[in-house]
This record gives sequence, C-alpha cells and structure tokens, in this order.
Amino acid sequence: MLVSAASLLLLVWVFPLLWAILVSLKSENEVLAYPPNLIFEPIAQNYKDALFGDFSIVPSLVTSTIVAVSTTFLTIVLAVPAAYAFARLRLPAKKTLGFYTLATQMVPPVGLVIPYFLILNRVNWLDTYQGMIIVYLTFSLPFAIWLMVSYMEDIPLEMEEAALLDKASRLQTLWHIIIPQVRGGIAVTVIFVFLNAWNEFLFAVQLGGNTVRPVTVAMYNFVSVEQTLWAKLAAAALIAMLPVVIIGIAAQKQIVKGLTVGAVKGGGRR
Repeated sequence: MLVSAASLLLLVWVFPLLWAILVSLKSENEVLAYPPNLIFEPIAQNYKDALFGDFSIVPSLVTSTIVAVSTTFLTIVLAVPAAYAFARLRLPAKKTLGFYTLATQMVPPVGLVIPYFLILNRVNWLDTYQGMIIVYLTFSLPFAIWLMVSYMEDIPLEMEEAALLDKASRLQTLWHIIIPQVRGGIAVTVIFVFLNAWNEFLFAVQLGGNTVRPVTVAMYNFVSVEQTLWAKLAAAALIAMLPVVIIGIAAQKQIVKGLTVGAVKGGGRR
C-alpha cells in the first residue's frame, strides 16, 4: 500500500518534467497537435534556439548566476554569525530582534514591490546588480538565520566552553568549533537560498530591466500576444533547471546529513 502511494506521488512529481522534456524535443506544429503525438522524431533545434537564437537566454543565465551566487554568499556570511548570536549570546533585545526577523518572513512579497521600487529609484539602483542583490537579501537572510539557529542550538555547550577555557575568542570558537559542526546545515541553507534566488520572478520582473534580466524573466521572450513558442519555452526552462540540479546532486550527501542531524540530536536529548 505504501509502495503504491509512493509510486503515485513520484509519478505526479515526475510527469510535468517528463512532459516538458517531450515538448522540448518536438516542433511547434507537433506540440499543438491533438491528440498529442507520443511517437515522433526528436529534434534539438529548440535547445539551439534557446541558447543561440534571437531570444538567447545565455546572457540571462549569466545574470542569474551573478545574482544568485552573490546573494547566497552574502547571506551565508551574514547569517552564520547572526544565527550564532541568536543561539548562544545574551542579547539585550534578543526576543524583539528574533520576532522582527521572523516577522519579515510573514510580509507578502507583492506588498514590498512598490516600496522597493521607490527606494531603488531614489538611489538610482533600479536595473542594477547591487539593487537586486540587496532586495534578495531582505528575504533570504531572515530565512537563513532561522534555519541555522536550530543547528547552532544542537551543538553541545561543552564543546564551546572547552574552547573558551583554552582562551579562544568568540570568533575563533565560531570558526574552529561551531562551523565545522554545522556544515550540513550550511549546505542545506546554501541550496535553499540559491534556489530561491535563482527561481525568483516577482522582484526580478519589476526591479530589473535590460541590464539585470534573470533567466526567469528572459523565458517570457518566448511568450507573446500572437503565440507562445511552447517547445522553445520548455527547452529554455529545462536549461534553467540544470544549475540547481547539478548543485543538488553535488551536495546531496551534505543535504541529507543536514536534514537529519537535527532530528537525531533532538531525539537523543529527549
């Protein structure tokens, strides 16, 4: 029974991906054929058009890479010490800061588009990398902090106290003791932050332009009032998925370790 249910859920998840692959290998006429043709001669022209055609997504892939990598790097650099502070230090306004950090995740993104637009327009940062990265930090940083706090809290205090007794500073303790213990959590956070930045569309379409045009926006070049080029759109979407898939496979062990370490330690405590 469980195997059948798992197989059904897997089929529901895999079907859209398989259908996109089939569509990307068809001509536009075959895509619109009814009933759909499951037997056809596959072509690679759609991938060539998506990469090297009039609406090439290659420049947008570069843009998405710069924005996503920069956002992820800055998020981790800021989130690790912030999470450590929330987990270990006695801050005067710890509860207030914690509530504020959590509350930033509750604000609907669509309600922030106009304020962000007005602020970036005032400082001439519309359609710039720094403007887009700062906006992405506003929603990725709180998420990363709260995700990593749980990993920091699971580290035994005795390890940290031993380092402090050896006259290690807080920074040295964080670097040599805490970070090696939460590598799995950092890997999980990196994946989620990169994924959110790579797939983000709302702020990208409103605050970007010709200079900063992420791939999620560039794919809409294949959609027009007259027609939608479904085959080329499917090819572009599959190409845009590759970086996330590659990173997920490369960091698979760390992700699994990071997702299970909290449950194992928590179970041990109880």
